Amino acid sequence: MEHGKRTAIVVGAGIAGLAAALRLHGAGWRAVVVERAPARRSSGYMVNLIGGGFDAVERLGLAPALASRDLGTFTSVLVRADGSTKFTVPQAIVEAAQGTRAMSVFRGDLEAVLFEAVADTAEFRFGTTVTAVAQEADGVAATFSDGTTAHADLLIGADGLHSNTRRLVFGEESRFRVDMDHMVGAFPLRRVPHGLAEGSGTTFIGPRRTAAVINLGPGRSSAFFAYRSADAEADLRRGPVPALDEAFGDLGGGVPDALVQLRKDPGGAYFDSVSQIRMDAWSSGSVVLLGDAAWCVTLFAGYGAGLALAGADRLGEALERHEVPEATARWESRMRPEVVKRQALARRGIAQFAPPTRFHVWLSDMMMRSIGLPGVRRLVRRSITIAR
Repeated sequence: MEHGKRTAIVVGAGIAGLAAALRLHGAGWRAVVVERAPARRSSGYMVNLIGGGFDAVERLGLAPALASRDLGTFTSVLVRADGSTKFTVPQAIVEAAQGTRAMSVFRGDLEAVLFEAVADTAEFRFGTTVTAVAQEADGVAATFSDGTTAHADLLIGADGLHSNTRRLVFGEESRFRVDMDHMVGAFPLRRVPHGLAEGSGTTFIGPRRTAAVINLGPGRSSAFFAYRSADAEADLRRGPVPALDEAFGDLGGGVPDALVQLRKDPGGAYFDSVSQIRMDAWSSGSVVLLGDAAWCVTLFAGYGAGLALAGADRLGEALERHEVPEATARWESRMRPEVVKRQALARRGIAQFAPPTRFHVWLSDMMMRSIGLPGVRRLVRRSITIAR
């Protein structure tokens, strides 16, 4: 350990963990990043960085490197089950949803930029897990899966929805996980999907399910699926290929080709039940949870990556000004209102991603079709801006 530097053990080398390691370095800390996977992950779905997420990108110094990886905007077309066009989504809705300070990147690209920014300043231990955590008077001691131990001033659990850190320190996942009876699948497409013009995306929204396929050119295309599940645990056991085939195999357009690509490379897919983590406190002594491990707003909220970045940035800011217990308490009081808001938006967002009935689908279509009417555009922009 470097003499005089406070040390943090960061569990998880995803967006939240890497951002925490980067921000802590800026605050004068040393970070040891522990990651279960044998190497850094490089795939993932598309994420939008808007509002506080975009602000955090700038404060963390990531904007220049991410600019070249920005996927930009694209034409969004609503389609019927057979893939035929319903109508093009008005650009006003897209502009209102994103605002002027926005960036869209693949999750893997964001993690790559974060890793490059912190690779020379943090110690990485891949293929390693934390098996035990012990609070001490002057910090925390962690035992690793290779039998070694380490002492640190702070341990940050940034190991996702199914956080082992949370289980070790706060209790079993079942105490905090709230299932929302839906499944989500998202993955990049290695080649452009058949039948879609470059720079466009098609979205099918039907009762209890949504399928979106985006063609932004070679290496820049992706697919997203969400559906209501009668048995999420059974779907997880089956895996993404059979589950998504059953839920979306009847659709046309770009969906069949996306599913073919998934069959060839299922390992690159994100596939999980839609769940939120709701906790009364995200810290205990010298341990704090960050990102999905603490709150998991879900993909239905559309702000998970931005909230992870903002959370890491604000945690580093608090640790610059205060000792650990006070810093984590102040950080949490600042973050919690935003998290509560995003979790509520996710619960309401289910009706958008998986409308319960055909009537709800029709109502949503009518709203988007009416965007050009006098006064409606301004009202929609205002409502989206408030939600954002």
